[in-house]
Amino acid sequence: MWDTASHVMLDTAGVAPFLGVQRDVVGGSGGSWERLLQGTPLVKRRVRRKQHVIRAGQPFRGLFLVQSGVFKSALISEDGRERVTAFPMRGELLGQEALDLAVYPCHVTALDDGEVWELQPFLLRQCIPGFQERLSGMLASEIRRDWQWMLALGSLNAEQRVTSFLLDYSTRLAERGFSATQMLLCMTRADIGSFLAMQIETVVRTLHRLQDQGLIEISRSHIRIVDLPSLRAQSKTLN
Repeated sequence: MWDTASHVMLDTAGVAPFLGVQRDVVGGSGGSWERLLQGTPLVKRRVRRKQHVIRAGQPFRGLFLVQSGVFKSALISEDGRERVTAFPMRGELLGQEALDLAVYPCHVTALDDGEVWELQPFLLRQCIPGFQERLSGMLASEIRRDWQWMLALGSLNAEQRVTSFLLDYSTRLAERGFSATQMLLCMTRADIGSFLAMQIETVVRTLHRLQDQGLIEISRSHIRIVDLPSLRAQSKTLN
């Protein structure tokens, strides 16, 4: 399943740049991922594009902290249809929805080559008193984010959904020190459509319409935001 694996102790200086927006959420008042996980034994794993990190129905064995790469989390229906629920990236956790379950409810797949750090539950309980309480802040934030997307999907038209997605992705990249206007979308148009509850043809048409309006430029998987203020005006921003 895994490309390579190695056991490490957390190097807080090395992980700090990868924590993104969640560093304040998880740690609470003045806390952060690096302080929360300092001294915790971790298993570092390399993953390849299209490789599964988690399979739905697999026994829960721990959480995964994304060190690099972009991933796709999806629910699989009984008839095999996939519903994309998130695109986790650097500094975000994988598998947290299974914290109170015996098995993982979602598939998580790498959309490009990357690295995850496996956090063993029993070690977290031993090394980090109150870990569950600290984690609850991040989970509450994710629930609010899910609600905002549910509201968006129920109230926004196709163009607003796509622009909201692009703006949200741009913001997340900027929070991690990347360009807010130059984006490589590792996911397919079908993945975006699944996440936004849209047909792939509608996603493609909407992207090209935004390009025709001079708001973005498209080159296969690369998207450049040409006019960020006008793109924001097209959408209700997700806070």
